[in-house]
Amino acid sequence: MSLPAAFHEIAERVNNWGRWGDDDERGTLNLITDAVVREAAATVRRGLRVPLALPLRQDGVQTGLIPGRVNPLHVMVQINQELFGPGTVATSDDAVTLGLQAGTHWDALPHASHAGRIYNGRPAASITPHGGAGFAGIDTVGHVVSRGVLLDVARAKGADRLPGDHAVTPEDLDEAAEFAGVDVRAGDIVLVRTGQVRVHLAGDPHGYGYPSPGLSVRTPEWFHARDVAAVANDTLTFEIFPPEIEDLWLPVHALHLVEMGMLQGQNWNLEDLSTACAQERRYAFLLAATPEPFTGATGAPVAPVAVL
Repeated sequence: MSLPAAFHEIAERVNNWGRWGDDDERGTLNLITDAVVREAAATVRRGLRVPLALPLRQDGVQTGLIPGRVNPLHVMVQINQELFGPGTVATSDDAVTLGLQAGTHWDALPHASHAGRIYNGRPAASITPHGGAGFAGIDTVGHVVSRGVLLDVARAKGADRLPGDHAVTPEDLDEAAEFAGVDVRAGDIVLVRTGQVRVHLAGDPHGYGYPSPGLSVRTPEWFHARDVAAVANDTLTFEIFPPEIEDLWLPVHALHLVEMGMLQGQNWNLEDLSTACAQERRYAFLLAATPEPFTGATGAPVAPVAVL
């Protein structure tokens, strides 16, 4: 089934192919300039650090909905082993198997494709079984440090979390920005809080994933108009799930990653940040969120920290 005309109309309006050159692999991260980072550093007043990652654990957020995306399987490969003989210093080592998008993570640009293409018009066939992504893999991202902005859609509506059928609209983002007293600027990393992660934190992984609030197919144009560098939220699927348009699955993934070249993050725990921003009465901060540089990967874990 081909994507509908409405999707292609939005795609044409937000497309960034060639904007930073035909060989560009970083997309909207190019909008994070030295000046943007200096301004981000200036938002730090107290030095309050708020971690935003969920723990990587075997009973994590994955439920088997996506084949192969397994929660971390952690084993010890040595325990208090005296490598150099009795009475010497002993060490313990670990090994882990996990889906790189299993927990709090960034999706790299090749994570989604449509019509046989990934970002910047490169062929989706450039992703191979053993080499992974030959273009724009997560290892090409480099450092991700910028001004973060929390758009607390749930709190702006006076709710702990949005209903499972709520598609976050541009109007919702405007409302949350007004509530926060912030203007979203070029190079910002926007964090959208729906409150959905509270379902996982309460011990209901299946309810966390489905149904789920998330971003509407109308929102990519909002981010594109403001030259946002990256977007993350506190849900499993990022966009509303099931989709708002019947049989149009993961359109926001395709618009962000393929057309715009914009990183998107999922499973971010924004609860403590919501509380901290409300207490501080400010919703902009320094955000450090560099993914693990797995060569050729289409996504990777991240342990983001907001500094207020």
